[in-house]
Amino acid sequence: MKKTHYIVLILISILLNGCGAYNFTGAKPIDAKTFQVNYFQNNADLIEPGIERTFTLALQDLIQNQTNLNLTNTGGELLFEGEITEYRITPMTATADQTAAQNRLTISVNVRFTNRNNEEDDFEKRFSFYNDFDGNAQLTGTQLTNSLDVIFDRITQDIFNEALAKW
Repeated sequence: MKKTHYIVLILISILLNGCGAYNFTGAKPIDAKTFQVNYFQNNADLIEPGIERTFTLALQDLIQNQTNLNLTNTGGELLFEGEITEYRITPMTATADQTAAQNRLTISVNVRFTNRNNEEDDFEKRFSFYNDFDGNAQLTGTQLTNSLDVIFDRITQDIFNEALAKW
């Protein structure tokens, strides 16, 4: 009987030990305590004022919310930097009178990620996403904010997955 208790105890401890590296954000265990997100300049041909700040803050917020890393302005162990390389609006479908029935906003961001603790994790990669909107709508105000939210949510999550979750 005592032997059975020891075996059960050992099995439970092995099972619990195997769960230790999992977390609910999907990030692998991170060998860093700090991260830094440098300001992403807007180098796109078409300039929309303020999106560089919005994107930079969105990336900072996502990392802070999904990890226990501390944001720093200098000397971060994990460094995210880059630039917005594309901001483009294109018609997607046309109406019978040759006007756009639907438009697409596409944004691309070039990201350089540096892990100062493990240079094998470093990368430079382009991330891109889009949002479609009604051809009669002006891309201003709420429509612009909604489109940027959709696009930046996807791009920042893709960056997070590439840098920290390794998906």
